[in-house]
Amino acid sequence: MSEQKRFVPFVSSETNMAEFTIRALIIGLIMSVVLGAANAYLGLKAGMTIAATYPAAVIGMALLKLMKGTILEENFARTVGSIGESIAAGAIFTLPAFYIAGIWVQFDTMSNYLISTAIMFVGGVLGIMFVALLRRVMVEDAELPFPESVAASEIHKAGRAGGTGAKFLFTAMGVGAIIQSLGQLKFFATTWEKFVGFSKSVINLKSAGTATAQGGVLLSSPGVSPAYIGVGYIIGPKLASLNFSGGLLAWGLFVPIILYFLSPELIQQYQSANPGMNPSDHDWIIWSQMIWRYVVRPIAIGGMLVSAGYTLFRMRKSLAVGIQRSISDVKKAATGEHKTERVDQDLSFKWVMIGIAFSAVMTFLIYNYFAQDIFAALVATLVMIIAGFFFAAVSGYLVGIIGSSNNPISGLTLSTLIVAALLMVALGMTGKQGVAAVLGVAAVVCVSAAVAGEMLQDLKVGHILGGTPWKMQVGDILGVAVASAVMFIPLLILHQGDVNAGKMATPPYEGGFGSAKLAAPQAGLMALLSQGIVKGEMAWPLIIVGMVMGFGFILMQVRSPMLVSVGMYLPLETTFAIFIGGIIKGIVERISSKRKFNDAQKSRVENTGVLVAAGLIAGEALIGLVFAAFAFFEIQLFSIFQYPSFYISLLVFAFIAWYLIQIPVKNAGKADEPAPPPVSM
Repeated sequence: MSEQKRFVPFVSSETNMAEFTIRALIIGLIMSVVLGAANAYLGLKAGMTIAATYPAAVIGMALLKLMKGTILEENFARTVGSIGESIAAGAIFTLPAFYIAGIWVQFDTMSNYLISTAIMFVGGVLGIMFVALLRRVMVEDAELPFPESVAASEIHKAGRAGGTGAKFLFTAMGVGAIIQSLGQLKFFATTWEKFVGFSKSVINLKSAGTATAQGGVLLSSPGVSPAYIGVGYIIGPKLASLNFSGGLLAWGLFVPIILYFLSPELIQQYQSANPGMNPSDHDWIIWSQMIWRYVVRPIAIGGMLVSAGYTLFRMRKSLAVGIQRSISDVKKAATGEHKTERVDQDLSFKWVMIGIAFSAVMTFLIYNYFAQDIFAALVATLVMIIAGFFFAAVSGYLVGIIGSSNNPISGLTLSTLIVAALLMVALGMTGKQGVAAVLGVAAVVCVSAAVAGEMLQDLKVGHILGGTPWKMQVGDILGVAVASAVMFIPLLILHQGDVNAGKMATPPYEGGFGSAKLAAPQAGLMALLSQGIVKGEMAWPLIIVGMVMGFGFILMQVRSPMLVSVGMYLPLETTFAIFIGGIIKGIVERISSKRKFNDAQKSRVENTGVLVAAGLIAGEALIGLVFAAFAFFEIQLFSIFQYPSFYISLLVFAFIAWYLIQIPVKNAGKADEPAPPPVSM
């Protein structure tokens, strides 16, 4: 307790300063929607999101400084603005699974919008209520460093001294938007692919004597995407290389070898339908893509499954401590041992209990809608409340250790999904209704855990700066409400836009969630597992092969088996572009070392690079939503070139690389300048 008294926030508890204002709330709500939509775009395409805390801090600070706002207004706007990313994470990990699993035949219906909004809102409110119980002890725990919270608070403090970094963020957003627009208007080719065939050879098949086999490798360029390159820059060369290695395994090993052994049958079927003709390169490309989608992807899902379990196993001590802490905190909250100082005022215990009860009732109604079985809905609700509480505690604890960017939300959700699926089977729910109920449980818990982690991270920032907890919690409830009501729209635009684009593509492909351009890897995993367990439709041979592969990665001490498996699941053009971004980051680090920058200069290079990369991501994502809307409404746009050249694309790559190297290095500053706070995405 004495340690708590010695801590003095940046703005003291006795200071009466503007905080929960209309302008700060409006700015926060707009950022919540915009940054949430951008993360939805990125997550559905690349299977990962970026923390919205830093962009929200920089944007909110820049706008409120123009209005002469206070630092507590900036803290409040950032808190509300960053919560949209958590809603987006919960949405993209689970909602597309309803479509992929066949529960929703059409995505664009009013009933789907209403149930999606309810899932996101209930999960978000539940996460905030749980955090209101957990906040006091966790944010004051000296053993939890909260690295991203400390960095965000230092950004706000630096803003008071005159620096914001907003110019880097907004300029990069413009650059990303322009490049994406030019690609959509076919000024340059966004990707390039070519099938390189093997020489014909004879293989001995015991059942059929000999047969002529032919295959090859489908080569692909990195996608010309500022967003993917920005992601690679942020995660760095090591993690980007791991992600790319999965793509190389999929397209350089699994697809060619499977295609080689299947080629006799494929050629025979083709020549039966087209006498006297041989398959063209176009046919080989189609076959390669089909093998990747229907054979390699299930193998990748097996690897993702083992990787998620291994991630939780490695964090078992942290998980256990988080659960113990959560139980202890509830006991303290129930005794009413609350401080009365402004900086320690959470939502009252009474309102927290009312919020949890409201969420439980709403959850029961949602599950009964899916399962059409009152008892099964009650069991699912009980599972959700228990799992939601413990995973909210665990999520918050992990954020305190490693930050929200590295929080394994998908692994926590996967654990809940498996438990719920087994319970549904035990209760006799084996059809579509059982699958829907399982996905509903996973969706609410996923949103709850994501919101809890982000909320606790922001509350720690408020603890450092002197914000009022209950005001931040109420602000986040409003942010959750708005983001939940709006988040379905960018998902719908992206899905339907990809479907419509697929109809016009050459060759046509089945667009929408789960397609090559809208992979939604986590949602695909949730759909496959729920169907496999509840309906008995699991592609077990392929899943088991993937699981064995995942164990192999673990035995080889691969740093992140999940990243490798996700790399196998994603198109090669995506993982290749992320790899390019990681290489660019490695070049920047090499230049910093060669020029003998001191720690302060390296920190400035790191901060500027992260803001530029985040700007490229946000710029492409937002303009990508605009073009997806054009496709959604079937608006035909003009093309600058009918057949754009990939040589121009190489120049675009060179420009992006120059931009991501030149801007950070140029702004390293002088050696005698003080070091800025570290920014870690």
